[in-house]
Amino acid sequence: MKTGVKKLHFSALALLFLLLAAEAGAQLMPMGPGTNLSSVMYFEPPHEQQVEVRMSGAAMSPLPGVALYDVKQLRIEKFNLDGRMEAVAEAPECVYAPLDGVASSPGHLDLLLSDGKIHLQGEGFLWQRNETSLIISNQVRTVIKMGAWKLTTP
Repeated sequence: MKTGVKKLHFSALALLFLLLAAEAGAQLMPMGPGTNLSSVMYFEPPHEQQVEVRMSGAAMSPLPGVALYDVKQLRIEKFNLDGRMEAVAEAPECVYAPLDGVASSPGHLDLLLSDGKIHLQGEGFLWQRNETSLIISNQVRTVIKMGAWKLTTP
């Protein structure tokens, strides 16, 4: 894999981690099931009126016996200070442990960056907030459309 592609792939993973890390500040409190969930986080002052991250899910339900939640249709949107969307991460389903700061799924994960010019997909992920890590385990695929970035030579 060429150095520029490796750097871009790493950048895409790092951005997804930042999206998920930003979401960690809005931890879920133990609760019952819910539908049409949405949570927003704002930029730090002096931009505290502007949305930085919006997390949503079609449904959330507690799993029996432990502080785990099954989240359906997870969607995380990251915005810049101008209000334009920078990235969107989506997963059909994941298990979220708010007390441990861990989200995981054996299922599909999609990440769109740069107005859809960079698309990252994979099967299976594990995000650990405390270890600041995101692992996409299987069938990772990155598509970069022409004009997404310019390579420079040293």
